Amino acid sequence: MFEEPAWAEEAPAVPDPRPVPLRPRPPAASHTKGSKRRRLLATLRALEAAALPRQPPNLPGSDSEEEEVVERKRRHPKKALRASASPEGEKKRKKKCQNWGPPGSDSEAEEAARNRCHEGALRGRDSANKETGKRKHQKRAPADPAQHLGSVAQTGPKAWNSSAANDPTKPSPETPSSEPPRTLSRKQWRNRQKNKRRQKNKFRPPQPPDQPPEPAPAPTQETEAPPAAGPDGPGARAEALRARMAQRLDGARFRYLNEQLYSQPSHAAQRLFQEDPEAFLLYHRGFQSQVRKWPLQPVDRIARDLRQRPASLVVADFGCGDCRLASSIRNPVHCFDLASLDPRVTVCDMAQVPLEDASVDVAVFCLSLMGTNIRDFLEEANRVLKPGGLLKVAEVSSRFEDVRTFLGAVAKLGFKVISKDLTNSHFFLFDFQKTGPPRVGPKAQLAGLKLQPCLYKRR
Repeated sequence: MFEEPAWAEEAPAVPDPRPVPLRPRPPAASHTKGSKRRRLLATLRALEAAALPRQPPNLPGSDSEEEEVVERKRRHPKKALRASASPEGEKKRKKKCQNWGPPGSDSEAEEAARNRCHEGALRGRDSANKETGKRKHQKRAPADPAQHLGSVAQTGPKAWNSSAANDPTKPSPETPSSEPPRTLSRKQWRNRQKNKRRQKNKFRPPQPPDQPPEPAPAPTQETEAPPAAGPDGPGARAEALRARMAQRLDGARFRYLNEQLYSQPSHAAQRLFQEDPEAFLLYHRGFQSQVRKWPLQPVDRIARDLRQRPASLVVADFGCGDCRLASSIRNPVHCFDLASLDPRVTVCDMAQVPLEDASVDVAVFCLSLMGTNIRDFLEEANRVLKPGGLLKVAEVSSRFEDVRTFLGAVAKLGFKVISKDLTNSHFFLFDFQKTGPPRVGPKAQLAGLKLQPCLYKRR
């Protein structure tokens, strides 16, 4: 066979251009990593088991856990979401802790990072447990409903002390506690304020809305005075109804009498009051209630004018009523009316008064030109007045359609106008002086003396 030459053994070796493959890791390293991970997981489980509080197992039929979770989600949806997602977050944190650092490294930095991760997981679990305990404490209610109502009705530090003494779960005031007293929800606070107002207004008698509130009486007067009857009692309601019906009946009768006085002659009105003496009292009371609303009463204005004249003048008051004019001046006064409310009144028809001719100095008609025979009243005043005597007339302003026509008709009956006052919104005042007998015959028509009736509407 052939033999290699000697120069072939001494030739240098040519390097191989292909890359040298890397050696695979020995299996011992992966085995070491898995054992360390298992030991770390076992340690974490042991620490979590030691940190969790031991709670008695719930009964199969109890649904307190579900109710607590629902109530917590309703009040604090964000916290409930974090608490419900705590197991998933814990798993993620564990996985992150296991994958911390490069594989196979057991340095001190890796151990410190794992410890921090483990402490964060335990801290989150403790905060969730504290939140659950607080919700349970707030949700727990006293067994006795009466005790609960009493605690709600009380306020201030005494209520907190009594509730803390009755509830064994709350810490006593002697033991130092950093937690404040139990806070109330908005609904509980409103109920407490409502109970306060009820207790405060329980014994206060109700008052009508049109009267101002009266100050509370002294305690001694409260104990001595008997309690007032309630306004809602059957007796009080019957009395109020009776008074209201009587007032309506009086108002209706007053309107009827007023219409009769303006729509018939004076002798018919006198006969009406003679047959029913109480009718005049009722009419006068209703008339005064209407005139009292005026800013100024005409009888006071006439009395002020007469007080400026000599006290020796004789006055005749036609339609005197309650003799207010005679009580306001010093002059001698003859009082005439259809019925008597005072001993000084002479009951008669004002068209025929029991006086002699030319016997008085002043004749007064204050809101008394009523009936359909006003001309007879003014002719009777002309008869009893002295020559140059004074006639004073005060009448409701709404009765005059034309004041000039009225003054012209009065002038034909033997008078002339001295002064007139039309500034008042409720009544007009006129002063006439007697010039002589009437200048027209009894059959002459005087249209200016027909005044409008003063009728009151139902209110």
